[in-house]
Amino acid sequence: EAGSTKAVLSLRPGLSTEVWISFLMMAEVKEMEKLEEPLFILENGDVYTNPTEVKMSQLILPCHANHRGELSTGQLLKWMDTTACLSAERHANCPCVTASVDDIDFEHTLSIGQVVNIKAKVNRAFNTSLEVGITIMCEDPLSGTQWKVCKAFATFVARGSGLGKVQLKPVIPRTSEEQMEYSIAAERRRMRLHHLETIKDLVSSCTIQAESNFEESQSTVPAGMTRVESIELVLPPHANHQSNTFGGQIMAWMESVATISASRFCKGHPVLKSIDMFHFRGPSQVGDRISLKAIVNNAFKTSFEVGVCAEAYHQEDWERKTHINSAFLTFVMLNKDGELSTLPRIKPEPGDGERRYREASARKKIRLDRKYIISRKQTEVPLSVPWDPSNQVYLSYNNISALKMLAAKQNWVLNCTQNKAKLFTLEEGQFLSFKVEMSVSVNIKQVFMLLSDMSRRHEWDTHYQKFELIQKVDEDDVIYHVIAPSVNKESTFQDFVLLASRRVPCADGDPYLIALRSVSLPAAPPTEGLVRSEVLCAGFTLSEEEDTRTRITYYIQATPGVLPYITRDITGLSADLCKVFEACNKFLEQNKDMDKVVL
Repeated sequence: EAGSTKAVLSLRPGLSTEVWISFLMMAEVKEMEKLEEPLFILENGDVYTNPTEVKMSQLILPCHANHRGELSTGQLLKWMDTTACLSAERHANCPCVTASVDDIDFEHTLSIGQVVNIKAKVNRAFNTSLEVGITIMCEDPLSGTQWKVCKAFATFVARGSGLGKVQLKPVIPRTSEEQMEYSIAAERRRMRLHHLETIKDLVSSCTIQAESNFEESQSTVPAGMTRVESIELVLPPHANHQSNTFGGQIMAWMESVATISASRFCKGHPVLKSIDMFHFRGPSQVGDRISLKAIVNNAFKTSFEVGVCAEAYHQEDWERKTHINSAFLTFVMLNKDGELSTLPRIKPEPGDGERRYREASARKKIRLDRKYIISRKQTEVPLSVPWDPSNQVYLSYNNISALKMLAAKQNWVLNCTQNKAKLFTLEEGQFLSFKVEMSVSVNIKQVFMLLSDMSRRHEWDTHYQKFELIQKVDEDDVIYHVIAPSVNKESTFQDFVLLASRRVPCADGDPYLIALRSVSLPAAPPTEGLVRSEVLCAGFTLSEEEDTRTRITYYIQATPGVLPYITRDITGLSADLCKVFEACNKFLEQNKDMDKVVL
């Protein structure tokens, strides 16, 4: 980042800026190398390669760049879409069209003479759609160093020879990384389906109003001055072999008009930082005219949002138009020192302009919430994230995804076995995680129903005295206030505020999931006499072994509030944890014949 880089450079005045930037990039590469997965060797001795993996490398030439010598984001989007589409078609064995692209955050710019390396592979296939993960790296061919530019997820829909959709074969993940992405893809799909509802709900309950008392001054820009309209003719090079316009080409056109609109607002050359999730609502074909409209929706202190609408006018009927896509792009303006510039305010147009102004504020809040949730580190205090209706989808997604990522980790070490319950540990740097496995003679749906009801956990887990329901968010997410004996000698009890998220399998072979993490809620402030503790990631995965047997695996990442309970078991000073799971087994056995709840 510009600010942090400048601070680091000031510590070493004897070295040039170029040397230190190269040093920082190499440090980032080394950090990424630590995360690289070891080679997966097949039974025949060959190195495994994902059959859907497609790679593209492009040398950035002047024709690909803007006036600053930086790669045009529109050109990058076209390359990304092409690579992802080829990966999708390799799995589907038929033509595929872009259905949606998740949020994209651009971490670095790319310059003329550098090489952009794009890798795409199918993470998971659903009935008729599939998710493709796309990783973009930049390479300096002179030094050989590489660094990450961004990562994106695109959804494609398979199209057969006719007009109907194609039933896709499942993806079979082989490596631990593939298994993790396969598992989390189901949660990302769920989040996409709720994205538009989240925006609508937040806007409907939003108290943000477009200011009506704008004073005409140099610090206020009327939104109408940023309006841009353009039209493009879809030619054969813009389309695939079925004459459908490439999604990446439409994204490139939209980025172009958005940049013009942004330039009119900031009276300079803006930098695109992110693109919000968007969906392609309709197709366009060779011969269509694509109408593009862009306008600045809202401006914040150092960033602003540009909205773009793309519509297709069909050559057979010029009065008929199709709304193809609406996208929202966030720009910033840098000064000559590479620092963020303070921006003027935007004066929205009456009516629709005021609605767009409010919606942009809602999207800004969601972006900040999501970034805060995802960027939280285990070493940060407090660990909990504030919960409110605007971020409930992303908190739920993060809750489930964290449990799936913990479950996908390798190198668990068996520490002890007591009464058929196995206790494992995992040390990664300064982080310590635990899991307990056992098998019970109870139907998996019944186990899921019983363990999902946290209000009954005190019946089998003596570490918890009370689970009090605070709020039922929806059928899958519930917030509890938990009271437990304290591990702190200064207090008798501690409490937690936990978000419990549950998921039924998305497909055969998927586990049932119950995830727990701490959140903060105004309705449950810290209470005098109770030590507020936190849980970063915990929960159950349930897998069916037979019709009447279920394998239960419980995971938890160590935090000060729970660590003393577990370390006593690890060191052999206590068998409390195994006793808890013996009690859990007994609880499930006693309640396995009660009326089942429809899940």
